[in-house]
Amino acid sequence: MDRTELARLVTQEVLARIKGVPASGDGPTCTMADICSACGRCVIAREDAVRQFMHSGASRISASRGVGKVAEDLAQKIDHTLLKPDATEKQVENLCAEAMEYGFCSVCVNPWFVPLCARILRRSGVKVCTVIGFPLGATTPETKAYETRNVIGEGAQECDMVINIGALKSGDDGLVERDIRGVVRAARASTVVKVILETCLLTDEEKVRACEIAKKAGADYVKTSTGFSTGGATAEDIALMRRTVGPEMGVKASGGVRSAEDAEKMVKAGATRIGASASVKIVLGKGASAEKY
Repeated sequence: MDRTELARLVTQEVLARIKGVPASGDGPTCTMADICSACGRCVIAREDAVRQFMHSGASRISASRGVGKVAEDLAQKIDHTLLKPDATEKQVENLCAEAMEYGFCSVCVNPWFVPLCARILRRSGVKVCTVIGFPLGATTPETKAYETRNVIGEGAQECDMVINIGALKSGDDGLVERDIRGVVRAARASTVVKVILETCLLTDEEKVRACEIAKKAGADYVKTSTGFSTGGATAEDIALMRRTVGPEMGVKASGGVRSAEDAEKMVKAGATRIGASASVKIVLGKGASAEKY
């Protein structure tokens, strides 16, 4: 069975689930659980569900190395992501090659790989995104600001920073604001700043405070998760974040899309960007992958 036929059968399964009736045929079924581990099947296997996000206002979707061929309009919304600590130069080179081949919006990599990606992707139209204070967020504001200036100088165009989670939980909102504002100022107006809250570690009151602080500090997005902690996005968290920041900021659901039903819930809750990762093994029917960022 070739990839096109497999994708057709899986999409048939997804459409059936969206309509609430049993799927027909022998196509593969999704084995995803209630909490997303960012395997990334949705960008191909659940194309219809992803399109629901787009129709509801999503401006970007992410996926990892090996995602395979996706529809052109979807590809333009994808952040092609590889943040594993053991990622190699060859893997990142492949990530960039796939991003150019399939027309992805950006690659998202660890800071050390920014110069490599900037060199490969020069004049390609694919952006370079990186992470700041990742994945714990426990470095100092001065360190995060320096890291931001450094990666922008090396060619980064978007920065996803992790808040100081311990400071937030300790009630030191002033430090959290200084932390975010330092990155925003270092990034300048030309660089998009997304603030990762790591919602699985926060109470609802803390999530609200974090969103309010991020908005006050001038960030462009609030984002649920790093993909490296104990959980991902939930519809309840997305709704809470959207209510808090209003329509002025973007809200990214990262690590929360495991099924068509989850996708519908996230859209209704207010997500405007979705984070996911994927593997060509899944597309080719060689077995599900638990690969994360």
